[in-house]
Amino acid sequence: MVDFLIVITTVDNQDAARKLSRSAVEASLAASGQVTGPIETTYRHLDKVSEGTEYQVTFRTASDRREALEKHLVDNHPYDSPEVIAFTIGAGRTEYLDWIARATR
Repeated sequence: MVDFLIVITTVDNQDAARKLSRSAVEASLAASGQVTGPIETTYRHLDKVSEGTEYQVTFRTASDRREALEKHLVDNHPYDSPEVIAFTIGAGRTEYLDWIARATR
């Protein structure tokens, strides 16, 4: 049985978010990518607290595509050390999950 995931990353501009979303779907690494933003972010980096604006990209994928998707995101990401986190989809409509499986092959 294939498990399914939500994978999230953030970037500093909408164009970069759209490019990551499109390139991952075109490569069949994700069934979909949704760009949300702008979002306000507070973060600690190099011992300094900062604030900024980011865009979040949320992907739906099959668990066996996670490593390839993560590599793609890191290789094409504008940040040196990007956030790439994944959550298991615990339940969903069979038809929807089947679509994710088909779209990531």
